[in-house]
Amino acid sequence: MTQAWIVIGLLAVGTAAIKGAGPLVLGDRPLPQRAVGVVALIAPAVVSALVIYETFADSPDGIVVDARVAGLAAAGLALLARLPMIVVIVIAAAVTAGVRALL
Repeated sequence: MTQAWIVIGLLAVGTAAIKGAGPLVLGDRPLPQRAVGVVALIAPAVVSALVIYETFADSPDGIVVDARVAGLAAAGLALLARLPMIVVIVIAAAVTAGVRALL
């Protein structure tokens, strides 16, 4: 087994332990309102961080600006225009592909 699979296995076990500990610790009591607000913000923050990392970090030398940045910017503008998510994805892919074709 490689080191990566060991890490994945440990993360899976840790995640299951954390998810199982919640009901054991809280029982039938609801989460405090502040904790509910924090939990609601965790997923968007993690997804945003992953998108930024995958967009700008492609080499060990530092930040890379390429066609993906144009696609991300187009997706941001499409989201600001409140377009449906499938349209946002298509626009981002089309802009990224168009910029790559030009370069």
